[in-house]
Amino acid sequence: MLLNVKNLHVSFGGVKALNLSAFNIQQNELRVIIGPNGAGKSTFMDILCGKTKPNGGDVTFNGEEILGKKEVRIAQMGIGRKFQKPSVFPSLSVFDNMLLSVRMHKGLLTSMFFKMNTEIKDRIESVAEMVGLGKHLELLAGNLSHGQKQWLEIAIVILQDPKLMLIDEPAAGMSDEETYKTGELLTNLSKKHSVIVIEHDMGFVKQIAQNLVTVLVRGQLLMEGSFDQVRNDERVIDSYLGRANTALEK
Repeated sequence: MLLNVKNLHVSFGGVKALNLSAFNIQQNELRVIIGPNGAGKSTFMDILCGKTKPNGGDVTFNGEEILGKKEVRIAQMGIGRKFQKPSVFPSLSVFDNMLLSVRMHKGLLTSMFFKMNTEIKDRIESVAEMVGLGKHLELLAGNLSHGQKQWLEIAIVILQDPKLMLIDEPAAGMSDEETYKTGELLTNLSKKHSVIVIEHDMGFVKQIAQNLVTVLVRGQLLMEGSFDQVRNDERVIDSYLGRANTALEK
């Protein structure tokens, strides 16, 4: 078991944002989390990466408790996150964005004496090729398409070599072709990393869902099951998917 969550709960202003009794991820598992806005999906990821402190619960990662640890320490332990909106440096090239990520991941003191070598250069070029940016390393990040910026964000996470990748709405705003390529990328990444994906695009969810899809509603676990089980569940239809949308998908 790579990630094990028990009785995790957090409230904001007296309102319970998340009340998760149990959740776990295996090695090299790709798990999709769906649910309406306000379901607690992003809050859950915020807790996992140390951005938000919960009111209680237990979260063990690779056998070690992570609650209470700083974001930097959690990242060093092997949890990497890509947020929904790309936050790359538009005035830097694709290569320099990736190089900066490698440098900063080594910590403040080490980064002060950082020097690029052939091994790092080759690693950046390899990851860029993996995400479809191999021919755009010299291009300014600000000139990339929205989908390409998302791929650059994913590349930056890959360079951290995390055991667990947290990916927030990767298909948002992408073209159909970019969405499909992103699905292939995440599926391939799950062969070497565990991946948790938050997503609303059910077509994309269908493409990447492997074993389980987790459904959160009002901060609680509604159900877990295969894509077809989730799509056809009356509770999921009523609370999230809607009957008209479900009929169209079928």
